[in-house]
Amino acid sequence: MKKLINRQPNLYGRWLLGLLPFVLLLMVYIGASNARLAENPNDPLLPSLAYMAESVSQIAFEPSRRTGEYLMLNDTLASLQRLGIGVGIAALTGLIFGIGTGSIPYVRATLSPLITGISLVPPMAILPILFILFGLDELAKVMLIIVGITPFIIRDLQQRTLEIPEEQIIKMQTLGANSWQIIMRLIWPQIMPRLLSAVRLALGSAWLFLIAAEAIAATEGLGYRIFLVRRYLSMDVILPYVVWITFLAFLIDFALRRYSQWRYPWFHASGNS
Repeated sequence: MKKLINRQPNLYGRWLLGLLPFVLLLMVYIGASNARLAENPNDPLLPSLAYMAESVSQIAFEPSRRTGEYLMLNDTLASLQRLGIGVGIAALTGLIFGIGTGSIPYVRATLSPLITGISLVPPMAILPILFILFGLDELAKVMLIIVGITPFIIRDLQQRTLEIPEEQIIKMQTLGANSWQIIMRLIWPQIMPRLLSAVRLALGSAWLFLIAAEAIAATEGLGYRIFLVRRYLSMDVILPYVVWITFLAFLIDFALRRYSQWRYPWFHASGNS
């Protein structure tokens, strides 16, 4: 008999085991909601699933009486646009500076202390500064995401660049490659899948910064809607929005992982997730 540490679930087993915690959480919520509503049918803290479904239907599938827009769709598109721009710029910046500081000692000696120092500054602490510098429009919200995750991506890619075997670099130099050729033909291909991994790890923080910025200064967005209705204790809107944000984050992470597996199979064949 195999030891427990050596047993591997099959495909269906992995799906069932992955869904089990969500089913248990749903059952716990239904039980707690029924108990509270039995004592007070008007209790807003743990609304029933039917009541939340009705609220979501109104927000998602019925146009607003004031603007004629579908609020959940507009909030989703606004947040995804900010997230996409912020993460995209952070990824590009992290790739350039991560490779630069990891492969060129003079660049590393010059910029690494600054990048390390910036990475230690809590991004939420400088949010008021960003609003003062860039105003209350879209730029400040995007900048918070960029400032929040770029140093992490740079430091991660710098370390991954430094981990490239020195023997490979020496072989290319022996064959007459210059610094630019080494970066583009050796380092760049090996760092790209690691960039996708770094972005996947940074997405959680990016969502956090996005929701925080939208909660303070926005007129649309998922974070804006959550903090708008919280004053009314509208858990029938807040909870579905939290679930929707989680689902969107899962979809983005899944898409990045699948693309990485398709584009860089050699990277995942070595055991990287």
